[in-house]
Amino acid sequence: MKEKLGLLVCLWFLLCGSCLGRFVVEKNSLRVTSPDPIKDVYECAIGNFGVPQYGGTMVGIVMYPKTNQKSCKNFSNFDISFKSKPGGMPVFLLVDRGDCYFTLKAWNAQQAGAGAILVADDRVEPLITMDTPEEEDAKADYLQDITIPSALISKSLGDSIKKELSRGEMVNINLDWREALPHPDERVEYEFWTNSNDECGPKCESQREFVKNFKGAAQILEQKGYTQFTPHYITWYCPEAFILSKQCKSQCINHGRYCAPDPEQDFSKGYDGKDVVLQNLRQACFFKVANESGRPWLWWDYVTDFAIRCPMKEKKYTKECADQVIKSLGFDVKQIEKCVGDPEADTDNPVLKAEQDTQIGKGARGDVTILPTLVINNRQYRGKLDKGAVLKAICSGFEETTEPAICLTEEIETNECLESNGGCWQDKAANITACQDTFRGRVCECPVVQGVKFVGDGYTHCEASGALRCEINNGGCWKGTQNGRAYSACIDDHTKGCKCPPGFRGDGVNSCEDIDECKEKLACQCAECKCKNTWGSYDCSCSSNLLYMHEHDTCISKDAKSEFSWGLVWTIILGLAVAGVAAYAVYKYRIRRYMDSEIRAIMAQYMPLDQGDGANHVPHGNV
Repeated sequence: MKEKLGLLVCLWFLLCGSCLGRFVVEKNSLRVTSPDPIKDVYECAIGNFGVPQYGGTMVGIVMYPKTNQKSCKNFSNFDISFKSKPGGMPVFLLVDRGDCYFTLKAWNAQQAGAGAILVADDRVEPLITMDTPEEEDAKADYLQDITIPSALISKSLGDSIKKELSRGEMVNINLDWREALPHPDERVEYEFWTNSNDECGPKCESQREFVKNFKGAAQILEQKGYTQFTPHYITWYCPEAFILSKQCKSQCINHGRYCAPDPEQDFSKGYDGKDVVLQNLRQACFFKVANESGRPWLWWDYVTDFAIRCPMKEKKYTKECADQVIKSLGFDVKQIEKCVGDPEADTDNPVLKAEQDTQIGKGARGDVTILPTLVINNRQYRGKLDKGAVLKAICSGFEETTEPAICLTEEIETNECLESNGGCWQDKAANITACQDTFRGRVCECPVVQGVKFVGDGYTHCEASGALRCEINNGGCWKGTQNGRAYSACIDDHTKGCKCPPGFRGDGVNSCEDIDECKEKLACQCAECKCKNTWGSYDCSCSSNLLYMHEHDTCISKDAKSEFSWGLVWTIILGLAVAGVAAYAVYKYRIRRYMDSEIRAIMAQYMPLDQGDGANHVPHGNV
């Protein structure tokens, strides 16, 4: 009787949340581009495993196998492969629902080389979310290795595709995840619904690994303000009729208000459900205190350290162990305890009450009923709980072109650049490419290498630009070395372009050929000159006791040069002397003229007086 009562209580815990709300199926669009009879846009339900290409699209052709149509067996047993040949489109394998787990169907399809799997429903009903199996004996070892996207399509669409394929038509499909998550601005808000219980089988193990691996990326995003993260914990209430039962008392706190299922599903051994609730509450309180101190990202350190230091298997899943972790991270245990409150009190706990309210879906987001669950920009994430897959989904939540640098890391690349360099420009010699894999697909964009920016269309041409461009693959210009001499067509003080150096001719990019100055009579052409061509230059010598003057391309006597030089010096000295004498003569002449003009001016002032005396003189002839 007690076992039946315990089973009933556990069943209530598992169902009461879903009875009060609703589960929302997350969808993406499926566009059939050919043939014409079924050309349209359809909805499909994203599977809760594999790696959906959030933020991107995927184009492929549909194949429906003649045998193993439910994909419950390995296709290698039937000598069937769906691997696409180089240059071919990926195969979207269409299979029927039934007989085995959705995950096994996807795994077999992936092993056979399919790029994605479409599961056709076997009944007329609203679309559901394909989930991972709960049973521990469901061969869950391959679950984390499923990487292809999966989707459930309606029975009517599945039948239509099969009909066209039977007629020999090729069915082309475009899977589009760009609007699977909203991306309104430069910050992403996401929630992680988790559990401190580490004895729940494969799901607990995958969740623990995810937290450990994702911690670094999550903290970077949070510290730099790119995201706003909130952890959450699911609890259920105990039915009023069973509050005083042993089962409710062992699984609940605060008089049946907040409960969790027994970790081992065995009420007679190990830890109780209320132990899980208390540790969940302690983790939620740690986040609350850390958030108030301006360091919410330390929650990731706490849950990671707690999982390592306080596992159930080692009987360390206790308050004392949790307090040690809290102290090691520099937090006051008393603050956490104040938040936790009294678990025996017959009152609401503010933190857990808020958690239960948040668990109920609002707007586009449905109820949270699956653990673990990610909610990104108010939409539930569907897919593999893996660092790269989750980071790709979070990055798709940013408004385009506002994604942080971490969204362009290798872990979430699409790997389109691996085949034919994605159709982009590349310099194999310098190992430089314009192809960049992003979570939204590859882009052809001229790179920046060691501070040097390449410019061009990214598809057929990229050229180094700027003052330092010659440091990177010589700026894409010709360069040659011979007999210890090195020449380059890249000019450091030019921001772009290539020009063959003096002594060479060519395009400067692919080649520069030596000019034979002797043969082409471009230098060393005087009668006494002897010309010898060298790589990039020439040597010119003179016969007998003559000296070659490069500036004048002529040969002169060494003595003549000396005499000529001294004669030139004496000529200059004599010229300077003559110029000095002439200047002195001019100076004396100008002084003399100046003094004469001054004397005449003075005399002119006195001459009128002499003329006045003469005016009063009467000539003798007039008396």
